[in-house]
Amino acid sequence: MVTCVYVNPQEDRFWLIDYRIYDPQGDGKTKLDPLKDMRSAWVYQKGLPFTGVLMDSGYATKTVMRHIEQMQKTYYCPLKTNRRVDDSAGTTPYQRVDSLTWTQAERKQGKPIKIRGFPKDHEVK
Repeated sequence: MVTCVYVNPQEDRFWLIDYRIYDPQGDGKTKLDPLKDMRSAWVYQKGLPFTGVLMDSGYATKTVMRHIEQMQKTYYCPLKTNRRVDDSAGTTPYQRVDSLTWTQAERKQGKPIKIRGFPKDHEVK
């Protein structure tokens, strides 16, 4: 099941907005198709106001992340440990996320990185 939950931190409340059953053997859809269907419903049809998207690592794809950026929204998602990234501004080869070193400040504030496959000048934190 793929769910979309709307959170209002000012009111300390949340609502289930939408859900889809993920059944690739039954409907032939990919794991991203239910997300696309829901996004279309709550962004374009319902006009739901939001500022950010929290998602798990399975949805941290270039297509999804770039689409959220194009809507001028913020996203938060972990990257899978085997994802190749660069935190050296191009001075070293891409490496796995789980092999990065982190300062105490980066653990609290984040680390600017480039994800392999994204545009050359595109960094995320």
